[in-house]
Amino acid sequence: MSVLLPTVLGLFLYFPEDKSEYFPAVITFIIFMIACAFTMRWIIKKSQKEALKTKELEEEVTRRNQQLKKKSMQ
Repeated sequence: MSVLLPTVLGLFLYFPEDKSEYFPAVITFIIFMIACAFTMRWIIKKSQKEALKTKELEEEVTRRNQQLKKKSMQ
């Protein structure tokens, strides 16, 4: 098994002598990196909005609990 593994993995290594064959891979890589950057920014913005909504909801619940405590003490 250990003899077969390097042979199988070696099949996937390919270094072309004509470096112009790298262009499609580089272009695809750049497109995906840009898409990843936009997706990450969108996730961060969405997360910040959700955190703000959660904080507002938490403050509202806290205010209601304080009002209920005041009413029960009277």
